[in-house]
Amino acid sequence: MIKTDHISAANAQAETALRTDYDALGEQLDRRGIDIAAIKAQVSDYGVAIPSWGTGTGGTRFARFPGAGEPANIFDKMDDCGVIHQLTGATPKVSLHIPWDDAPAADLLAKAEETNLAFDAMNSNTFQDQPDQAHSYKYGSLSHTDKAVRQQAIEHNLYCIELGQKIGSEALTVWVGDGSNFPGQAHFIRQFDRYLDSAKEVYAAIPDDWRLLTEHKIFEPAFYSTVVQDWGTNYLIATELGDRAQCLVDLGHHAPNVNIEMIVARLIRFGKLGGFHFNDSKYGDDDLDTGSINPYQLFLVFNELVDAAGTLGFNPAHMLDQSHNVTDPIESLMSSAIEVQRAYAQALIVDRDALSGFQDGNDALMASETLKQAYRTDVEPILAMARFEKGSAINPVATYRASGYRAQVAETRPVSSGAGGGIV
Repeated sequence: MIKTDHISAANAQAETALRTDYDALGEQLDRRGIDIAAIKAQVSDYGVAIPSWGTGTGGTRFARFPGAGEPANIFDKMDDCGVIHQLTGATPKVSLHIPWDDAPAADLLAKAEETNLAFDAMNSNTFQDQPDQAHSYKYGSLSHTDKAVRQQAIEHNLYCIELGQKIGSEALTVWVGDGSNFPGQAHFIRQFDRYLDSAKEVYAAIPDDWRLLTEHKIFEPAFYSTVVQDWGTNYLIATELGDRAQCLVDLGHHAPNVNIEMIVARLIRFGKLGGFHFNDSKYGDDDLDTGSINPYQLFLVFNELVDAAGTLGFNPAHMLDQSHNVTDPIESLMSSAIEVQRAYAQALIVDRDALSGFQDGNDALMASETLKQAYRTDVEPILAMARFEKGSAINPVATYRASGYRAQVAETRPVSSGAGGGIV
């Protein structure tokens, strides 16, 4: 972890300017009837989970270029996640991916206490073969034609649930790469039925206070057809399984120009929005830093979430899911967590009464302008003040760089190999 004295010294240099900016924003918001302290309190309470795998360097289908001091195991990853939360105050949980992060529950809990973290949803991995498994997932997992392969995938998910119960997780996220790459390769209906039968066995094993989150993806690695290819199929799955099955929305898992915020609203309407994997995309599942391409879309998603706040049973999980190819993963994850908080803060200051009136009056221009007024507001002083009051960093990236953390861990962690492809 980074020494608190280092954070305090960095904050001391920025505190005066922050208070000036915060007071100025407070006066501006007050003229609009908005209490800046109330917004700050809500932002301070908000958190987004860190994906353990996001702390390492990603890559493309062609290559991976590892950075210095990459984590070698889940405990290194949690050290990095702890630093991210220490500096941002916005990432209190870490989401594990099994078997990548498999370890004794007691050791995981001890590390969580050391790094001031808790555990978010468990993530199962049946989209790649592991050295010790009996059957290959080359032609699918939960939907495979061979019952033995399907059973292996089911048992892996059951193990994830068992481990998750021991460490305090409350959800299982299931994403499969099942599908086909050639026309005629798979019978669409029989393949989907096999997936449903397998998913029902997994669903039957989740504890009463857990949720099963199923994740759709338009393509990859099955490029001709994907078993869970869109939100409609995902909704059908969640409806077929039961009340504790919900849909997880990854912002990069849709075709370009798809109206993701409307998908969010539809799933909210029918009680099936389970959570998010936040990232950004230009072409496909790019897994870019959140808010790096289309921050307005991120804001519009949060506009729907804030609008639905208070709805009975509405409690979607929020997690980042990114691949960092050319940046320091810690810096990217800090920046992304802040961008998610920013979109949330902007959505909180939307004048909802005015917006509703313009919508009912069919005033398209003023409805749009109402959203833009909130989006154009620089809420950075709110975010920074929330961090400062928690003892986190006013300027997380600058404080991190000045700490020398990356160079320090590079001295003790083994050099990571760049061999092979970089898909994560």
